[in-house]
Amino acid sequence: MHDATRAVARHAVGRSRSIWGGIGRTLLVMVSVIAISSVSVAAYGVWHLTAKFKQNAVSLGDGSAPSIAALNGAFNVLLVGADNAPGQKHFGAARDATLNDVNILIHVSADHHRATVVSLPRDLVIAHPQCTDPKTGEVFAAMAAQPLNTAFARGGLGCVVGTVENLTGLTIPYAALFSFDGTVKMADAVGGVPICVNKAIDDPDSGLELKKGVTVVKGRQALAYLRSRHGVGDGSDLSRIASQQAYMSSLMRKMTSAGTLSDPTKLYGLASAAADSITLSESLASPDTMVQMALAVKSVGLDHMVFVQYPTAEDPQDTAKVVPSTALAAALIDRVQRDESIGLDKDALGLSTELEKQKSAKASSSTGSPSPSATSKAKSKSKSESDVLAGLRGQTAAQQTCSVAYGS
Repeated sequence: MHDATRAVARHAVGRSRSIWGGIGRTLLVMVSVIAISSVSVAAYGVWHLTAKFKQNAVSLGDGSAPSIAALNGAFNVLLVGADNAPGQKHFGAARDATLNDVNILIHVSADHHRATVVSLPRDLVIAHPQCTDPKTGEVFAAMAAQPLNTAFARGGLGCVVGTVENLTGLTIPYAALFSFDGTVKMADAVGGVPICVNKAIDDPDSGLELKKGVTVVKGRQALAYLRSRHGVGDGSDLSRIASQQAYMSSLMRKMTSAGTLSDPTKLYGLASAAADSITLSESLASPDTMVQMALAVKSVGLDHMVFVQYPTAEDPQDTAKVVPSTALAAALIDRVQRDESIGLDKDALGLSTELEKQKSAKASSSTGSPSPSATSKAKSKSKSESDVLAGLRGQTAAQQTCSVAYGS
């Protein structure tokens, strides 16, 4: 198998077709679930909004309906971003088929204190199971090696879920689908998201223009940041994932520090934007399920919410695509299956960099007299180091990072 680092670099020369890259919506979906259920559900018109979700809900096609009790332990959710979604306008050229170009697997631990968010690349070449189109009844045969982002065209959201289950061996009872328009609406609903770049960026392909340093992005500027490939990193889809993870982390920090979850206006705005632009699985589109899931996700601390890229290597048949980096991918999924902690090493940021003020804060906290809890902290650090899975790319929600401009 080819070295994963070399695969990232060569993947940059792959096809340059535009996709939305809305991985940021992964978190927005979870945030919207929290928003609609975390405070006085009835008081903020949640039941009305939930009716919208239920009206548009889709079946995953497996004939099963998980019970509310399932959320008392570990659970998995798949968030899917659709390129060329039906009814979508003014977001690039139309395509013959809708593609699942963003695929995010979220695993919440049994104790609800940890979450692992795995980004699966759109061009990941893997086996696909047999799928049935829920609208037409057409049956699509299993395939040996095709890009992940072709799954939606073979059977909608249920087929994407089935394909990721086939890859990981995990059971995924909950899923959500969202489009370009959702990113614009929801970025506005939260009042914008602070992002950082190490140099000024002017990327005509995505329409992204940013000054050096921190900028609060909203609407289409947020979408442009999430879509930008030739403005960040090495120009690859994989480096774009790093920027998207920085966006998600920043969003989580804002949600927990700006009083959003206790502000009725912001909460209702988030919920309303979600209801208008997100399609949920039937298993997720119920008030009780939303409430239980919200309570679970709210228990996860920023330090224990880890965003990682699914490990890949260059596809020997096509340098524009990638395949699973067998050993590391297997190790990652094994940790998720066993509901174990996943730690990141010092090189995990890859082509992102930690914000300078956060580095300074860490340096300051490491000087002076030891605190009374120094011993317990040392033990905690030792345990954390034992959880590290070397070679993974990603960051925690607590880390403030800057995207590295293309060519830096």
